[in-house]
Amino acid sequence: MEVRLDVLLAILGMALVTYASRAGGYAVLRAVRAPDWVQVLLRHLPGCLFMAYVAPPLLAGGPGAWAGAAVVVAVQLATRNLGIAILSGIAAVWGLAWLAG
Repeated sequence: MEVRLDVLLAILGMALVTYASRAGGYAVLRAVRAPDWVQVLLRHLPGCLFMAYVAPPLLAGGPGAWAGAAVVVAVQLATRNLGIAILSGIAAVWGLAWLAG
């Protein structure tokens, strides 16, 4: 395997920028108290981001995707374990695809 210097430098640069942006945000929020509306926004942001990732494929996925999503919700409510819920949803989608042939 050949390691290209330009690719390695690009990867290291992207890693550095990613780390700096995350660490910078933590540093700023430690030094300055964010207004209440920013704190509320930050508390709800992970759910919004999750929906932004999930909604388009779910809408384009058809009945199998909706069935998998229903299984995820049901298992999550029953077990309160997100890992098991996601794996159950994947198994449901695969099982329906296998049954459909």
